[in-house]
Order: sequence, then C-alpha cells, then structure tokens
Amino acid sequence: MKGASQIAINDRPRGIIVVAVLMILFGLAELMTGFTHRFFGISTSGATIFKYAAAAIGGFYVASGLLILTMRKWAAAFAIILLIADIGGRVALVLTGLYPLGSFQQIFAIVAGTVIAIVFGIYIAANWKHFK
Repeated sequence: MKGASQIAINDRPRGIIVVAVLMILFGLAELMTGFTHRFFGISTSGATIFKYAAAAIGGFYVASGLLILTMRKWAAAFAIILLIADIGGRVALVLTGLYPLGSFQQIFAIVAGTVIAIVFGIYIAANWKHFK
C-alpha cells in the first residue's frame, strides 16, 4: 500500500491529469492578464483592485489544479470550492465594470472562461470516485 505522499502518476486517471494541467495553465494566464491588463487581444481594467482580484482568481485556478493532483477527496472538495470562488469572482468583475464587455471578443472571453471553470468543477465532481 502506498503512503499519502507516494501516489504515482500512473494511479491518476489521465482525464484528471489533463484537467489539472489545464487549470494550472489557465490560472497562470489569468495571473498574467491581471498584471498586464492584456492577453490575446483581451483588455481589462487598469484599476489596482482588478489586478488583485484577477491574481486571486488565477491563484484559485492554479491551486485547484494542484489540489486535484493529490487525488484526495478533501483536496478535490476544496478545489471545487475554489472554482466556485473563481466563478463568483468573474461575475463580480463583470458586475462592477472591472471587466469591460465592450466587444464580442471580451464577452466571449469571460463567458468561455466561466463556462470552462464550471465544466472543470463538474468534471471533478463526476470523477469523485477516483479520489481517496
């Protein structure tokens, strides 16, 4: 029997690894967007509060990806909570005007990003049996 810190990469379902890596990458992109206020043609508010909010959202995303790699139920539950906070943060940024929706590209980016976070949360919950 393997110890808590000895879960081999082969013991993780490939889908969970893919989702974790994507969450980490998307979280890093969110962090970058928060600090540069531009990412792939998407622009954001230059307000200091946006910088910290986007950094928190990106951090939640990265942490969620790292947490599910542990394959622990408590970590998966916490990852889902962080994804819910991520989604709430995105909605708050739109409602406060810190994430401008002046173009189709802007609207698509926020909607797609939010939907992807929702899908990741659903995926984690649907694969609950794989967590120990």
